[in-house]
Amino acid sequence: MTRSLAPAAAAIHDPIAMRRAGRELLSLALIDARNRTLRWLSAFAGADAAALQAEFEPPLWLVGHVGWFQECAIARNLQRARGEAAGATLASIEPRADSWFDPSISTREQRWRDTDVGDAHLRDYLAATLDATLELLEQAPEDDRGLQLYRLALAHEDAAAETLATMAQALALGGEAHRDLWPIWPSRVRRDPLWFGAQHIQLGTPRGGFVPDLERWAHDEAVPEFEIDAQPVQWVQFVEFADDGGYDEPRWWSQAGWAWVERMQRRAPRYVEQMGRAVLAQRAGQLQRVASAQAVAHVCWYEADAWCRWAQRRLPTEPEWEIAAVNGGSRGFVWGDVHEWMSGRAQRWSDEPPQAAPAVSDAAEHASPRTLRVTRGGSVMTVPRLEHPKARAFRQVEHDAAFVGFRSCAP
Repeated sequence: MTRSLAPAAAAIHDPIAMRRAGRELLSLALIDARNRTLRWLSAFAGADAAALQAEFEPPLWLVGHVGWFQECAIARNLQRARGEAAGATLASIEPRADSWFDPSISTREQRWRDTDVGDAHLRDYLAATLDATLELLEQAPEDDRGLQLYRLALAHEDAAAETLATMAQALALGGEAHRDLWPIWPSRVRRDPLWFGAQHIQLGTPRGGFVPDLERWAHDEAVPEFEIDAQPVQWVQFVEFADDGGYDEPRWWSQAGWAWVERMQRRAPRYVEQMGRAVLAQRAGQLQRVASAQAVAHVCWYEADAWCRWAQRRLPTEPEWEIAAVNGGSRGFVWGDVHEWMSGRAQRWSDEPPQAAPAVSDAAEHASPRTLRVTRGGSVMTVPRLEHPKARAFRQVEHDAAFVGFRSCAP
């Protein structure tokens, strides 16, 4: 059974407010996140997820890991009031939890083969871990240090929700029973690109409140004048690239990108079954006609880069995108339909270790920096409180399963 959420909790969806949320808001948001996790758990019931093995963790394992992460970071951590994720020093309420859900104990292949936890047992574990978290939260110090790990656990569970959505898309899960999990994709009227003058920006986030690892810490960047699209590239624009032989012409691709095209035998973005006057794509478990004014989705960095070369444009830098996201809303700059590829290679801005050790081992964290790029923004599948203009993620250049698109800048 899921918990009820008070209707007065609109602030739990505010990405700015939630980074400084106190105990009451955090409690409501943690309940909201767990309700969403349980809805996704129902969506995967009976699904044959074997097709996901090459790219993802087992869906039910990921759901269980969410509860395990929360338990390790908070209930089992004697340093929780100091905001230090020193590791679980207490035993789990489930004797097998570490062997099941600790990513440092087994490889992904072993987890697909060995994890054996039933749906009912998993739900009991999720309920018990949330109860423990909420009870401890009531007594937590009402300051950044005392609430740090609760905010971190919330961000981790919210991020897992979009990973589950990505898995569900890959398995073509959808239908009437799970319609509430799949939003309506917006169509946008095309607007002219926006121009911004040369300026300085504080890239990254200053100390105070919850600051994700990849945003640490604020630093000054000088940005020359630039022109940037008001919205992400739409299907009608991407179809022109494909119709013009975009997937057949090596000149539009980097050497690595063209090698990817030949290896994958791609002639359209992932999940697209027909490109032309009509775009037909798998979405929410159905083959649908995609509106031409919707943002392109499920493209890898190579495809975004190739389109920009063909259009004599380029991908934006992170400072350019952030300036436009923060200052361009009143001028028509929109974001949040898809995560968006940036031009530069991924790099951390701080040498500090990650805030907590027991997170899922992300392939992007261990890949060569040469194969990682940055995405900014959020998507229609992102939990709204994560849609912060400074949020950033690292993804491998070939990754096209997530809800990722792009926009362009003048060369």
